[in-house]
Amino acid sequence: MTASQSTKHYRATIILDMRGHDESVEQIIEKLKGTLAAVDAAATSDKSLGQKDFVRVTDRKNPNGIYLQIHFDGPSTAPIAFREKLRLDRTIKRIFIQTA
Repeated sequence: MTASQSTKHYRATIILDMRGHDESVEQIIEKLKGTLAAVDAAATSDKSLGQKDFVRVTDRKNPNGIYLQIHFDGPSTAPIAFREKLRLDRTIKRIFIQTA
């Protein structure tokens, strides 16, 4: 990050789809922290919110998901770059990033 870019605070809420994956939630959190580091951002805190049922079920075989929240600091380009790096990751069902 260059000196001219200011650091902003973000909160990413992520829904995981763990069907067919042997990784633990902790391993996925560490992988996500590595992805944040690759986009010049730093995770400040992470929290597993546990498994929750979806309000609107789009797939009867998958009525729930594991929710995570990761707070991170980074440049204004970090949320777009983070989302793009996770676009093809099959363990990520949804990602929602907002400024904190």
